[in-house]
Amino acid sequence: MFILLLSISDSYPSIPPPFIQIHAQFDLETIKKRDLVIDLGNGIKTNAQLTLPVIGNGPYPGVLLILGSGAEDMNETAGFIHINKTIGEKQYPPTPFFDISIYLSERGFAVLKYDKRGIGENHTIIDATVWGNMTQNDLIKDADIALNVLIQQPEVNTNKISVLAHSEGTVIALRLAIDNHDKVKNIVLMGSLAQSVSSIVYFQQVNLLLKYTKEILDKNKDGLLSLKEASEDLVFQSMVGGSISIIFTKENVSSDDTNTNDEQTSQSLNPKFNQDNEIFISIENELRPALKKLAEKFLTPTPGKCVSLEGCQLWVRSFLESQVNLDIISNITKNTSILLLKGENDTQTPVEQAFLLEQKLTELDHPDHILITYPNLGHEFSPSSEWYYLL
Repeated sequence: MFILLLSISDSYPSIPPPFIQIHAQFDLETIKKRDLVIDLGNGIKTNAQLTLPVIGNGPYPGVLLILGSGAEDMNETAGFIHINKTIGEKQYPPTPFFDISIYLSERGFAVLKYDKRGIGENHTIIDATVWGNMTQNDLIKDADIALNVLIQQPEVNTNKISVLAHSEGTVIALRLAIDNHDKVKNIVLMGSLAQSVSSIVYFQQVNLLLKYTKEILDKNKDGLLSLKEASEDLVFQSMVGGSISIIFTKENVSSDDTNTNDEQTSQSLNPKFNQDNEIFISIENELRPALKKLAEKFLTPTPGKCVSLEGCQLWVRSFLESQVNLDIISNITKNTSILLLKGENDTQTPVEQAFLLEQKLTELDHPDHILITYPNLGHEFSPSSEWYYLL
């Protein structure tokens, strides 16, 4: 039949061949999965999953995935399921590690991913004590245990081990590679940090929001912000956590946190009014100080039981006290290959962080490193606004 169609087409070039509809084989399995439970020690266990090519028994090159910050499950689910009111349908958040594990295993890799300690599916804190007491050292130890679990799988080629890490995970991955330089041959750093956590938080919570306010909301460039316009701007509201009132709490606008009352709070802001009685505040003199105090609060969380999905006091302190990636990357052996991947619209760890790491590796004369940046992609490597990654 196929030959006949070709001959007809050749004989009568003016007659188009019949349309043949081809369907993707959605029911055809291309990978297989093995669910595991990893013992992290001290009675702490976490769920994990190994994905493999469906054909053959290996040995396959092995890849360990290391999660970013926050209460992350093994798929690194970025957000929650929500309803799009415009189209009336459920919208699911990106799951970068789910996608990466399938992509790599379909192409011949054995991939191991695991839930962060104390965390279950969809950002569920299943053990608040474990989560609240977690430090950077715990995460490094967990990654080391997971690396050995990967190596122990019979389908894995122990001479071809790579570590792929995202965001906070890049901090863990570099230390893991240094401690296991004889095992880890390649490192992939996605959405990486170069500088300190405090500088990243300041960028996220102060500089980026001020830049948006000045470039987008301050239309007449008079240095003032309309609170009405800010409260109605969905991008601004998303960037500040859902409501502008979060910024202008009593403690954020008062110049003296030790002696604060409602009267002082009202006096801390010096609003201006237009003919429509609309309230304006100074971007530099009022918004900036309030944002700075908000960032400081994040970096100095209160002690006690913690169920914050972002992270707890011990975790924050351990990262603040640790050596930055820009310095630690000097200790990576020269026989370890390094791939830097970065979204150019990353609003969590900006693209400049990757530039600094690339420049450092060049200065060190590291023989095998490359940086690839992706236009219009954000921190989760999905399409993103330059202002906020969930848009």
